[in-house]
Amino acid sequence: MAAMPPDTANSDRPTAPAEGWKTLQRFLPYLWPKGNPDLRVRIALALILVLAAKSVTLALPFAYKGAVNAMEDTGAAAQIAEGAQVAMALVAAYVLGRFTSLMFDNLRNVAFERVGQMATLSLAQDVFHRLHRLSLRFHLNRRTGEVTKIIERGTKSIDSMLYFLLFNIAPTAIELIAVGVIFYLNFGWELVAATALTVVLYISITRWITEWRTKLRREMNDLDGQALHRAVDSLLNFETVKYFGAESREEERYAGAARAYAQAAVKSENSLALLNVIQSGITNALMAGAMAYSVWGWSKGELTVGDLVFVNTYLMQLFRPLDLLGWVYRTIRQGLVDMAEMFRLMDTEVEVKDPPGAPALVVSEPSLAFDNVTFGYEDERTILKGLSFEVPAGSTLAIVGPSGAGKSTIGRLLFRFYDPQGGRILIDGQDIAQVQQESVRAAIGIVPQDSVLFNDTLAYNIAYGAEGADEAIVEQAARDASLTPLINSLPDGFETTVGERGLKLSGGEKQRVAIARTLVKNPPILLLDEATSALDTKTEQEILGSLKRLAQGRTTIAIAHRLSTIADADRILVLDGGKLAESGTHAGLLARRGLYADMWSQQANEGEKESTNEAAE
Repeated sequence: MAAMPPDTANSDRPTAPAEGWKTLQRFLPYLWPKGNPDLRVRIALALILVLAAKSVTLALPFAYKGAVNAMEDTGAAAQIAEGAQVAMALVAAYVLGRFTSLMFDNLRNVAFERVGQMATLSLAQDVFHRLHRLSLRFHLNRRTGEVTKIIERGTKSIDSMLYFLLFNIAPTAIELIAVGVIFYLNFGWELVAATALTVVLYISITRWITEWRTKLRREMNDLDGQALHRAVDSLLNFETVKYFGAESREEERYAGAARAYAQAAVKSENSLALLNVIQSGITNALMAGAMAYSVWGWSKGELTVGDLVFVNTYLMQLFRPLDLLGWVYRTIRQGLVDMAEMFRLMDTEVEVKDPPGAPALVVSEPSLAFDNVTFGYEDERTILKGLSFEVPAGSTLAIVGPSGAGKSTIGRLLFRFYDPQGGRILIDGQDIAQVQQESVRAAIGIVPQDSVLFNDTLAYNIAYGAEGADEAIVEQAARDASLTPLINSLPDGFETTVGERGLKLSGGEKQRVAIARTLVKNPPILLLDEATSALDTKTEQEILGSLKRLAQGRTTIAIAHRLSTIADADRILVLDGGKLAESGTHAGLLARRGLYADMWSQQANEGEKESTNEAAE
């Protein structure tokens, strides 16, 4: 039996490998997508524009310095006029350079925007594809709110990761090297050493504090997901909350998670304030020292007033990306955490897999057989114990038994939500574990006990049975499922929205929608999984007529709780403790006076009591 997938919300999270280079390696293919030359050209163009903008930015202080030095000349009037012309030209060049740099940056954003959006789209599709391939076991144990939040944070991270890696980290490194060379050529190694020491100290402090803040961020993610999970879980079970008057309990339960998140958020914001103060202290110390050095050189006649402006301008230009570098590092680190969470979700083992090169199921005669099938949801608890039976094509088989006998498990195995630990399940003589899952599910239709509908229109929910179902097919299915009176009574008809999980409809109405949906699918094999057990007697009788029409010409398995609904089945199996206890027709099983006869007698007595109570009322 496959191992239970990890609880993504609470499992221990190794940070170094999963959120570091391994996460980055998995992220890089989205940065340089295969088979898409248009996006690669856009990335190359964006990088060229980055280099152009950085080159212009590095040249600006020279124009600024030249303008100041030209204005410093206090000679004759002619010299002053000439200096003014030079200064004016340099000022114009400086302003033009600033505009050009800004233009290059925005052209870069235009070129890159499609790359970021397509990368985000590709990643989101990959995650959604993976989630739909995971087993029923995973989805039964999932926390919907937390899974949704993990996907949201992870997919949103990729766009910012692409942007910062390409347009901040690399350009900042280039600028640091260029400023070091310029300072060395103009002022000597002392200023270069001071700048280098400051940058190293800045990066080290930023990294140290950011690592601490990353732990706070992870705690915030956990608490945020927990709060969202509690809110979603409570709202999905709105009716249950009302039944038990538990509004205040649910509010307090959510408030507890929200308070814990708020406390973690306060710690995170306070740590950010500390980091900003320390970063500002480091950069301003360098600014003070460098400008003092320039003033000292000017006092000795070695430097000009323009050199003071030159140093100040370069450091201010350097501090902008350096200040941003701290935020970028935090964002990338947090992005790695978010993406690692999402990649762990994507790495959840797929429990039910198709064999390599598995063919599609081909159904000529829709017969069905369980051959010595053994299955349990947990290793220590076996549900089905060597179960064998056959269903000839076109016949109806009913499966009954006490609660916990394994009736519903048969339906889950038939749809390959799980694979049995032993034995085989055959459709038209083909082992369903050796063919494509998609083709197996395409051959089977189901009307479940609880028909869950999408929060969309009646037409959408009926047409969901088959992709591309046209209006005529939907209308015919609605008529065959006896939905026409309901639809005609609704102001919006087929365009009526059914509400979350179909809660705007009654139980019988939802069952009719499920029947219509299966009619649209038109499968050769039909599974009725206690399709009327949640309905009242009158509604049940109305639905049974629709189910009989649905079953005509199909191989049908009817899992039932009320024996009266399957008395006319071609064959009835009685399960007990995961084994086949009895088998035969309704009349034959009653004559045996075994388990089936006992169940029939008990339900008959209960039916008499219900009839008496209804008459008394």
